[in-house]
Amino acid sequence: MNQNQGSGMKQSYQAGQAKGQAQEKASQMMDKAGNAVESCKDSMQEAGQQMKAKAQGVCDAAKDSTGMK
Repeated sequence: MNQNQGSGMKQSYQAGQAKGQAQEKASQMMDKAGNAVESCKDSMQEAGQQMKAKAQGVCDAAKDSTGMK
């Protein structure tokens, strides 16, 4: 193997390493994004449940004050 072939193999190896590192980084970023979405979804569901409970409380109070049941 001459020097040019060795250099080309080294560059090819380094390019493969860089590609693998980029793919791993992208995978990590996608995992983080997925976790953030899941967390946001959980927060929104909790907020929705709290709003529903408060609205039910308001309805019950209105029924009580008007004598409707």
